[in-house]
Amino acid sequence: MRKTASYALVLAGALVMLLPFAAALSNSLKSFAQYIQVPPTWIPDPVQWDNYAEVWRRTPFGLYLANSLVIAVLAVAGNVLTSAMVGHALARMRLPGKQTLLTMALGTMMLPTVITIVPNFLLFRSLGWLDTLLPLIVPYWLATPIGIFLMRQTFLGIPKDFEEAAGLDGANPWQVFWRIHLPLAKPALATLAVFTFTTSWKAVLEPTIYLTSPENYTLPVGVLSLKGQFVGNDQLVTAAAMMSLLPMLVVFVLAQRYFVRGTMSAGLKG
Repeated sequence: MRKTASYALVLAGALVMLLPFAAALSNSLKSFAQYIQVPPTWIPDPVQWDNYAEVWRRTPFGLYLANSLVIAVLAVAGNVLTSAMVGHALARMRLPGKQTLLTMALGTMMLPTVITIVPNFLLFRSLGWLDTLLPLIVPYWLATPIGIFLMRQTFLGIPKDFEEAAGLDGANPWQVFWRIHLPLAKPALATLAVFTFTTSWKAVLEPTIYLTSPENYTLPVGVLSLKGQFVGNDQLVTAAAMMSLLPMLVVFVLAQRYFVRGTMSAGLKG
């Protein structure tokens, strides 16, 4: 009985979460007359599949997609590599004041983005990076607090026997990190990659502030800019938004197995 109630509760929560997605998908396949119809209908009749093709024809959607892919891929590569290196150093190396450094790094998670946006803007302007993709990529190559925390917890959970055996075979700290600890941390690396990809992909505030040229727009900013172009055709904006979600779904499905294992193994050790 308790198990049935748990499944029912999970199913109800899943339906609530899926409801906005289903509504958006339905609206993206309607004509404008159906889109503004009151009361709304769930199933479009006829289904306007051409909405998706029309968005692709009338907008530089491919350019926006390419910009977002470049940013997201490089952000994932940078954050996974640097966060793993920092997390490994904090977990397995003898460093003076490393607990203080960890506390300071985690403390930055408490700062809202709006507080740091102005100093970051002034910094990137002095570097001549405004209206380029660099402000959206380079910060991820300096490791992120959540990445450092996740990787540190993962490396703390790896038995020291592997490290000691490798040391007896003559492995140096870099070889222990690269050849032994990093392969054992694949689930956490996949989890961090998914987090980084989704965070970078759906970012709106930073690209809106740093990017001014339409040819540099990311996908979310590009989709928002379509609201002015498609006045009276809001179903096309919805279709563009639905297409922008596909890469995130693909990444999550591909990394789902590791993602679940990574979130389960990231305990609170140390």
